[in-house]
Amino acid sequence: MANLRGGEVKNTQVIFRDFVSGLPQESDFIVSSSSIRLKLPEASNGVLLKTLYLSCDPFMRFLMESRPPSTSYSPGSLLFGFGVARVLESAHSNFKEGDLLWGMLKWEEYSVVEEPEKLFKIQHTDVPLSYYTGILGMPGITAYFGFHEICSPKKGEYVFVSAASGAVGQLVGQLAKLMGCYVVGSAGSREKIELLKNKFGFDEVFNYKEEHDLNAALKRCFSEGIDIYFENVGGKTLDAVLLNMRPHGRIAVCGMISQYNLGQSEGVHNLLRLMTQRVRMEGFRAPDYFHRYAEFLAAMLPYIREGKITYVEDTVHGLESGPAALIGLFSGRNVGKQVVAINTE
Repeated sequence: MANLRGGEVKNTQVIFRDFVSGLPQESDFIVSSSSIRLKLPEASNGVLLKTLYLSCDPFMRFLMESRPPSTSYSPGSLLFGFGVARVLESAHSNFKEGDLLWGMLKWEEYSVVEEPEKLFKIQHTDVPLSYYTGILGMPGITAYFGFHEICSPKKGEYVFVSAASGAVGQLVGQLAKLMGCYVVGSAGSREKIELLKNKFGFDEVFNYKEEHDLNAALKRCFSEGIDIYFENVGGKTLDAVLLNMRPHGRIAVCGMISQYNLGQSEGVHNLLRLMTQRVRMEGFRAPDYFHRYAEFLAAMLPYIREGKITYVEDTVHGLESGPAALIGLFSGRNVGKQVVAINTE
C-alpha cells in the first residue's frame, strides 16, 4: 500500500437508495465505485482508513426508515455501521499510521473520518480482528452488560434466550452457563439448534418454527418457570414468555427482530404478568456502556483466551456481498455473527 500512498485507487461503496417499507431488498442498495486519493485533505484533523471488516446488525433496519428525530440513513448516501479499519494516514494526535480501530464506519473500502474520537483503538491483536465486529465489539458489549447489569443473574437461575445463535444470543447463553445458570435457547433451523447444543453448551433448545404452541414449548423446558429472559425477538415469543415468568423475574429487551419489517407491530397481550409476578422489564442499548469498554475487555478477553467462550461467525467477502448479507439477517439466513470481510489481514 505504501507505493500507492497519495495516488488514486478504486473505492467500492454501498449506497442507500431510499427509505424502506417492509422487508429490505437488495435493490434498496447500490454497489458503486468511485476513486479516492490516498491522502488526507489539506487542513484535515482526521484519519484516512482502510476498511478491513464490516458488521451486519439488526439495528441497521431502523436507520432505513424516516423516524424523526432519530438518526436515519439519507437516500443517496453511503450506508454506515460498525466495522474494523487500519489507519493509513493520521492528522489526529490520538492516532498514528498502522493503528487498528473499530467503531462506526462508512460502507466503503477507504474512508476519511474527520472526527475519529468516537472510534476505539484496538490494543489486543492476539484474537481475530473480525471479533471487534462481534464478541469484542457492539454485540459483545450488548450481551455482557445486558446480562450482568440488566438481568442481575444468580447461580442456579433459569434463563431463556431467543435468537440464541445470533451475534448476541450465543454470548448471553455462554455467559449464563459460566454463572451456573440453567439455559434454554430458541432458534429457527436444525443447524442452529445443533450449534446451540453442541458448541455453545445450552441445556435445552427448541426450533420455534417447529413449535405450534410456544407457551407449551416453554413449559416443557421450564417446568418451574423462567427467572431471566434475554429478549431478541418480541411478538408471540414475548407473549409466551410472560406467561412463564417466575416471581421477581427480569427481562432485558435487547431487540425485537420479528417486528422490524412489519407495517404494524404485533400487540403483546400478557403484560399484566409484569405486575402479578413483579417482573422487571427494561430496554437498553450498547452505547449506554461504551464508557465501560476497558472493564468489558478485562472480563471477556480471558474467556476467549482460555477457551471458556467460543464465537461463531458467518463471513461473506467483498462489499458486493454486503447488501445480501445484511438483509439475510431478517430471514435468519446467517448462522452466527454476520461479517463482511473487505480487506483481510
